Amino acid sequence: MSRTLVFEGSCWKFGHNIPTDMITPTAVVFREIGEMARHVLESANAEFPLKVQKGDIIVAGRNFGCSSGRAIAPKAIQATGVSVVLAEFFSRTFYRNGYEIGLPVLEVAGIHSLVETGDRLKVDIERGTVENLSSGKTIRGTPPPDFLLEMLRAGGLIPLLKSGSRFFTMQ
Repeated sequence: MSRTLVFEGSCWKFGHNIPTDMITPTAVVFREIGEMARHVLESANAEFPLKVQKGDIIVAGRNFGCSSGRAIAPKAIQATGVSVVLAEFFSRTFYRNGYEIGLPVLEVAGIHSLVETGDRLKVDIERGTVENLSSGKTIRGTPPPDFLLEMLRAGGLIPLLKSGSRFFTMQ
């Protein structure tokens, strides 16, 4: 089944240079995913793992997901119910891992100064647009290429491979 790529939710704003070690603390990395989700980003904002709601949206500054390249970090974010992660730019490893598990991520230059925690946002991944419904401001990011959009619609890389996608068939 194809997923919609338009999301609406409340914003959780984080800073610049958030490493994967902060997203998923070392003490919980080898626990089951639900336990990890209860600690996501707790050292950056102790309220986040306690109050995040399904459909909420993470917004960060530059270099989100930097450092260790801990592949479990996007999975733990996904387990919190977050619908999409927006950032000025992502570490390449985090960006790739997000798409591979079906977690929408979108690079949007200038997004960090456009939002505050609690703002209501509407994100259209395919168009690369973010509308701050609280302030009425809109910004455009870098829409992902067709291949990554198809991967998101499929729910990640494995479901895409199983689907017989045109990206994996010999012509």
